[in-house]
Amino acid sequence: MRTKNTIIFSLISTFFLIFLISIWKILATLQGLSINSFNIEILFAFGFLISLAHLGLNDKIKQIYKSIVFSLIFVLFDGYLIQKLPLWYNIGVFLISYFFTTKISKYNFTTLKEEHSTQVILFDFLTLFGILFFSFVILFPFYMMLVTSFKTQIALLVNPLDFSINFGQDLKELFKSYFVIFESYKFGKYILTSTIVSVGTVIITLLFAIPAAYAVARLNFFGKTFLSTSILIIYMFPAIVLVIPLYTIFSQLGLRNSIEGLLIVYTATTLPVAIYMLQGYFKSIPKELEEAAILDKLSWFGIITKIIIPLSIPAISSVALYVFMIAWNEFLFSLMFLDNPNSFTLSRAIQYLSGDAETPRQYLMAGSVVVTLPVLFIFVYFEKYLVSGLTAGSVKG
Repeated sequence: MRTKNTIIFSLISTFFLIFLISIWKILATLQGLSINSFNIEILFAFGFLISLAHLGLNDKIKQIYKSIVFSLIFVLFDGYLIQKLPLWYNIGVFLISYFFTTKISKYNFTTLKEEHSTQVILFDFLTLFGILFFSFVILFPFYMMLVTSFKTQIALLVNPLDFSINFGQDLKELFKSYFVIFESYKFGKYILTSTIVSVGTVIITLLFAIPAAYAVARLNFFGKTFLSTSILIIYMFPAIVLVIPLYTIFSQLGLRNSIEGLLIVYTATTLPVAIYMLQGYFKSIPKELEEAAILDKLSWFGIITKIIIPLSIPAISSVALYVFMIAWNEFLFSLMFLDNPNSFTLSRAIQYLSGDAETPRQYLMAGSVVVTLPVLFIFVYFEKYLVSGLTAGSVKG
């Protein structure tokens, strides 16, 4: 049994190493590095031998020493003796090998004796493989977008498939596309419009969602059960179905080409899910706190502002982040309602510029980076609030 599990473990870990190195070789090739051969035999043999050696030396040598030695050996064979590749490539191979040897360090002959150990190993590596694979699929388009924004028109015409970055040029030339989109294409104005619309949508949505969610969570009124169960029914209808009637109504009311019109639409589309998210969190707040506040003659408005809101900061933050991302990235309604370039949001401006054949591709990619980065930074900063806000409402008692 142990021999069978050892072989299975070595094979699984070997294929995982091949996957990691393959991703790195693809990225190195995109950076203009010429790799003559893939050396699949060396990869397979090294991964298999390292897995076996790790199991044999598990309790005899410290993990950090094993990882460093094994990684250096692999770099020596794959990146230097075989093809003599540059230093930055070998550093990447070393880091990947170190990650690989660290990953397999939790397995030993004792764990391989356990029942269902092969299923656990397979599940563990498949999970990590899925995370890395989908991260690559998601991040690679952004990488292409970022690299293209640093290119010149001549470089794109000469070799459109070159995804390397020329760091030898001065910073002004490297970031030329970003200077151009702000100076010539008024992207500063588009950013301001998108910020006003997104922040305004967040404020208006929260002003309506907080009291509405509290009412659904705490108060008893006619139709409460129907309202709480059908609050998300608007999402059963595709947005494209709502566009035509809204376009007609907004045209008659004179709300097209206006920030006010977008604020109404965005608030209407984000309010249901905001209420749904908040009412689940409000239900988890002990009622005793509100009963004590009522005994102290605190009004319902005071209860919401002095008790509910301070205790619900994680949930409110997650809702605010969700609403902001929806409003910032929304495209369909802005496409239909905005015709005047002076009123364009960022997503609408990029679509407008992409329809012009004379707009260089690197400028469009620079604009796409400008659209993406603010949401990315905000998400990273508020991620802890998003996670706690989404999970806390599900905990009872």
